[in-house]
Amino acid sequence: MDVSQITTALYIGATPRSADYPALANMGVRLVINMRFERPPFKDPFGTPLEFLWLPAIDSPLFPISVRTLQRGVKAALETIDRGGKVLAHCAAGAHRGVVMGAAILIAQGHSMERALDLIRERRPGADPDAWYIRRRIERFAREWKTLR
Repeated sequence: MDVSQITTALYIGATPRSADYPALANMGVRLVINMRFERPPFKDPFGTPLEFLWLPAIDSPLFPISVRTLQRGVKAALETIDRGGKVLAHCAAGAHRGVVMGAAILIAQGHSMERALDLIRERRPGADPDAWYIRRRIERFAREWKTLR
C-alpha cells in the first residue's frame, strides 16, 4: 500500500486496492477520497467502516480541477476529522490530484498554503505540488477558501 501520513488525520497516496481496506480501517481511516477520473473506488468485500467519495478529476493542465470539487472533498474530510476519523486522499500515484486535495484539506484546517506544501513535500516522496498546473489549483483554492472564511 503506497500511502504517506501527512498529519495525524491526513494521508495521501496511490490508489488502494480492496485488499488494503482492512489495513486502512485499522489505521483509523474512515474516508477515502478518490480523485481518479479513470477508476471509481474498488468494491469493498470486507464491510469495513470506510466511506468513499469519488471526485473524478483528470491529471492534465487542459482540465483543471474545479474549486467546487475541492470544496466538496474538503467539506467531507473536515466532517470526518471532526468525528475523530482519518482521511486518505488519493489518485493514481499520489503525486498530483491527491496532493491537490490533501493541500486543500490542510489549508481548510488553517495551514498556510506554503506550510501545507512543505508538509506534503516532506512526508510524501514523489509528490509534485510544484507542477505548474497543480500549484495553480492549490493557489486558487487557497484564495477562494480565504474569502469563504
